[in-house]
Amino acid sequence: MAHITRWPLVRHLRSSATMHVLHQRRGRVVHDGVGLAFWYRPLDAVLSEVPIDDRELPLLFHARTADFQDVAVQATVTYRVVNPALAAVRIDFGIDPEHGGWSSTPLEQLGGLLTELAQQHALDLLARTHLQQALVDGVPAVRDRISEGLASDSRLAETGVAAMSVRVVAIRPEPDVEKALQTPARELVQQEADRATYKRRALAVERERAISENELQNKIELARREEQLIQQRSANEHRKASGIAEAERIRATGQGDRDRLLAAAAAEQERLLGEAKADAARALGLAEGAAETARLEAWRDLAPAVVYGLALRELAAKLPSIGTLHLTPDLVTQALAQLTGVNGQTSGRAARR
Repeated sequence: MAHITRWPLVRHLRSSATMHVLHQRRGRVVHDGVGLAFWYRPLDAVLSEVPIDDRELPLLFHARTADFQDVAVQATVTYRVVNPALAAVRIDFGIDPEHGGWSSTPLEQLGGLLTELAQQHALDLLARTHLQQALVDGVPAVRDRISEGLASDSRLAETGVAAMSVRVVAIRPEPDVEKALQTPARELVQQEADRATYKRRALAVERERAISENELQNKIELARREEQLIQQRSANEHRKASGIAEAERIRATGQGDRDRLLAAAAAEQERLLGEAKADAARALGLAEGAAETARLEAWRDLAPAVVYGLALRELAAKLPSIGTLHLTPDLVTQALAQLTGVNGQTSGRAARR
């Protein structure tokens, strides 16, 4: 928007770098250019200000497809005034010389023109396109069709306006139709989700079965090893019992042999002891006989009185001890008689020898 400074009888205008200003006085162009600053008198000045920067025009309109379905098209058209002098002639861009504002709505007029032209080309294309194809391939097709139509439109060229670019954001059907169209895809996604769920469950069941089989195999292996352990223990007990029986048999056999050996040794010892006793008795007898013979030999040469004395001594040694002795005549007589008989026998033996 131009900046106007008010002075008595004159005004001063200063425009921006994006505004093309056209100053006419008495039908003659006085100033024509971008970013101008000049003095003018408001009574005889005709001012026009045309924007030359890029402008964005959002579009939102409805169209009907070949299968009679309503769709909403959302697009944006970027345009620019490439011939400001021509645009100022075709569209009213005049500004108030006192305040600098547009006296009409030129941008709305230009926007309406672009909207109608863009809708015309889009509606013409979508009217021959079915809904599903419009939803799949409609965005680039509508964009290209609007761009080509605006570029070749003679009215825009005569107005001095050029469409720089066209962007189609979306083509959407009615909500219920869109929901119906989404149902197969949702069902397909749900089927894929169910298939993944079933697959996961099947995999879980398979893994559970594998785990169960593994546990069962472990139990079978443990049972088999336990059976082997029992058999091994039984065999060990059998071998142990056999070893104990064999040891008992060997010990019994060895005990019998030892008893027989001990008995034989005892018998031999008894025999040897008997022989030794017999030899000892025999030697003792021979020694006693030899001693008796030697004693008799010694007594043979002794005098009778000595022999009597020795005999009395031996007799006294053999008699029991006498505490009190009572001698009677009969006892003395008997003793003398016995003594006399003994001495007579001894004398007779000595005489015989």
